[in-house]
Amino acid sequence: MFRNAFRLIIVIAVAVFVRQVVAMIMRTFSQMTSEGQDGKPAHRQPMDGELKKDPVCGTFVAVASSIKRNVDGQVIHFCSTACRDKYLAA
Repeated sequence: MFRNAFRLIIVIAVAVFVRQVVAMIMRTFSQMTSEGQDGKPAHRQPMDGELKKDPVCGTFVAVASSIKRNVDGQVIHFCSTACRDKYLAA
């Protein structure tokens, strides 16, 4: 009887440990996907209004949340500072 109770405790402890490890992996994955291209956390803003296409990576970005740069009198919209810098370097 004590042997069965001990086995049950071991099984529960292993299950809790596995659950914690999976939760930690999921948190890490979630943080990685919420970072921008430059490694900094991406700004989460609602995607409403007009969309413009980033000329570097092709991502569509809301005009309200885009990074804007005036080039030759034309406003160009970028999804990140990394894309803006790549565009200006080219």
